[in-house]
Amino acid sequence: MAKLTKKQEKVLKFIEDELSAGRPRPVYRQISNHFGFSSPNAAYCHIEALIKKGALIAVEGKTWSFQLPPSFPGLPRPVIAEIPLFGSIPAGFGDDREQQPDGCVSVDIASIGFKPTRNTFALRVVGDSMEGKFICDGDIVILEHGAEPRNGDVVAALIDRKSTLKTFVQKGNKRFLKAENPKYPNLIPSEELMIQGVFKGLIRKV
Repeated sequence: MAKLTKKQEKVLKFIEDELSAGRPRPVYRQISNHFGFSSPNAAYCHIEALIKKGALIAVEGKTWSFQLPPSFPGLPRPVIAEIPLFGSIPAGFGDDREQQPDGCVSVDIASIGFKPTRNTFALRVVGDSMEGKFICDGDIVILEHGAEPRNGDVVAALIDRKSTLKTFVQKGNKRFLKAENPKYPNLIPSEELMIQGVFKGLIRKV
């Protein structure tokens, strides 16, 4: 089997990741948008090359259609982990919502850069107070419960019984939460500040 180029490996991995996550086979325009190709024709050329090299199989009787072979030794299959998704968290003003189980998110361990533990969980971000850290409304943040936060870490926290996602700041004995958007004030606890999880990774749907 012919060796794949770096770009072909990336295109193949993108297809594998989409299928592993239970999503439909990506179309040429979707592949083109993901990689910033100038047109879907570029994606078509990469797929044709992958078919010729045996990394993909053309579906007989269907134009512009392909599928993964039963097994492909050229690339290792991604190791997928299921991380529990506990609803959403405000990235704005805190509120008193409770985090409830909301299924799981499937992630490729190599793509997030660490191996999830039983203390790893995910939350969907609602709001724009963390845009300075490139965490946007609709993103899913991956966090580790029980980890000790360091100054500057992004955390999910309960401050005076209200849940929020902010940057953790410690100055001497003083601990508070900082927004990464000038529209929002710092949050200084009047009663308690409880860290629920420390930021470990981000999932963004494009």
